Amino acid sequence: MSRGIRHTAALGGILCWIGAATAAGQEEALAAVPSGLTLALMDKRIEAQPDGSDWARFRFVAPALAEGVGYDVVEGDFAHLCHEVALPDLQDRGRAVAQVVISLSSKELGFGEIQPEIIQFFEAFRIENDRCIWEAF
Repeated sequence: MSRGIRHTAALGGILCWIGAATAAGQEEALAAVPSGLTLALMDKRIEAQPDGSDWARFRFVAPALAEGVGYDVVEGDFAHLCHEVALPDLQDRGRAVAQVVISLSSKELGFGEIQPEIIQFFEAFRIENDRCIWEAF
């Protein structure tokens, strides 16, 4: 279906902060995901795109990625996080977005930063009729 990548660069656009986890190391643990891994919300943000649409980014820390857990294990977590975390959060805030990007990182990392030793996986979802529809990069 998709593949993981180890790092990314920041995309253009204006950032509008909609929330963040608490101080470093104090992220809020999430309810169970299909992989069974422990995840914590690192941050969430809205990005204005050049075409006038908005994207939401939900960034999670998954320490087990540093222990060799691969994309094949976490693949099902992305849709779950989009449907069960991102959409309800956006609906609670009354925010409509064109796309949600979910990322999992082995350690906390600043947005747009690249550190080769930190493993990151990303997936994007188009939002239609209050549903997350997987988009291939």
